[in-house]
Amino acid sequence: MSKRAPSTELIHHPYRAPEGWDAVPVPVAKASTVLFKDTADLHKPRPRDGLTYRYGLHGTPTSYTLAARLATLEHAEHCLLVPSGLAAVTLPSLAILRPGDEVLVPDNVYGQNRYLTQSWLPQWGVTHRFYDPLAVPELRDNTRLVWLEAAGSITLEFPDLLGTLAACRQRGVVTALDNTWGAGLAFNGFEPAPDTHPGLGADIVMQALTKYPSGGADVLMGSVCTRDRKLHDRLNHAHEHLGYGLGQNDVELVLRGLPTLQLRYESQDRVTRQLASWMAGRPEVARVFHPALPGSPGHEHWLAVGGAGAACLFSAVFKPEYSPAQVDAFVDALQLFGIGYSWAGPMSLAVPYDMSRSRDLPLPFDGGTLVRFAIGLEGAADLKADIAQALSALV
Repeated sequence: MSKRAPSTELIHHPYRAPEGWDAVPVPVAKASTVLFKDTADLHKPRPRDGLTYRYGLHGTPTSYTLAARLATLEHAEHCLLVPSGLAAVTLPSLAILRPGDEVLVPDNVYGQNRYLTQSWLPQWGVTHRFYDPLAVPELRDNTRLVWLEAAGSITLEFPDLLGTLAACRQRGVVTALDNTWGAGLAFNGFEPAPDTHPGLGADIVMQALTKYPSGGADVLMGSVCTRDRKLHDRLNHAHEHLGYGLGQNDVELVLRGLPTLQLRYESQDRVTRQLASWMAGRPEVARVFHPALPGSPGHEHWLAVGGAGAACLFSAVFKPEYSPAQVDAFVDALQLFGIGYSWAGPMSLAVPYDMSRSRDLPLPFDGGTLVRFAIGLEGAADLKADIAQALSALV
């Protein structure tokens, strides 16, 4: 055999790692091209079942492993991975809705879902209505998809999950639940109250894996889970044609975060409840939103699905006598809270919001500036002391 070029030798090197390797971390399999044994293997039908490989965009052993573990976490049968939480919101709407259809969205929905609903879907003849998350929405003959978010974005109202899911199931309307806040731990999105409402749950449950499953504030990713195979196939068809792909090193990071998910969730939940209760008693604060606090909007709905986990978020509305500039000064004076979006990472965050631009229906409070706190993994006493010292900036 004639000597081959170094590039040829490197690409076609015969060494293969021996079988028998096993370790705690999942090996990272990277590929765009997936090689077939021969042309017969190439021509063999390959169902999109999470078990076979055709091209790196559609899955590798690493991404299939993450999808399987997330399906278990969400009590689902099928799971699709997408490159962000926003993609996990976009996929169900684009897969299900057609011209003439209507989608219902809670008024406290994640801002990018609102933008998609208002600015993009109408271009394809899809109409929409925003509904009060604390009430069961009116369903019409052309209502095809109802979004739910538990708890809602920023103001954290916990919706009437059981009432809305029951109404939609009776009418055959597909439901999609944003379960990022619950993370698959606070309640089961497919069976939120099995003892009192068996078999009643969402058709689609999605998460922004950017938040709790990652936990490191360093990965963008999302998941879309289902139990129904036909619905999964419909989502999968859209998934493939939208070209959603993932970097396998990002998949590795989420896999690394999953074993500590429950520990982090419970720790952040515990500290958040302490701080939310303390803030509710501060003289500068008019109201605190946190689903586990009695009196917070939707508290009874949260109890109806088990009243277990409550995540790491709470929002405080400062009394109207404090101007937005004063509240901004308070946020700037915080030393342990970063100023930035997202949550469920190791660092606590605080963001003031202008709510006038994010709602169609009346707000659940009268006047005052709202600050959303995302509690990280710092010590509870340290965070409390930091908030206390920053409150002096309000004067």
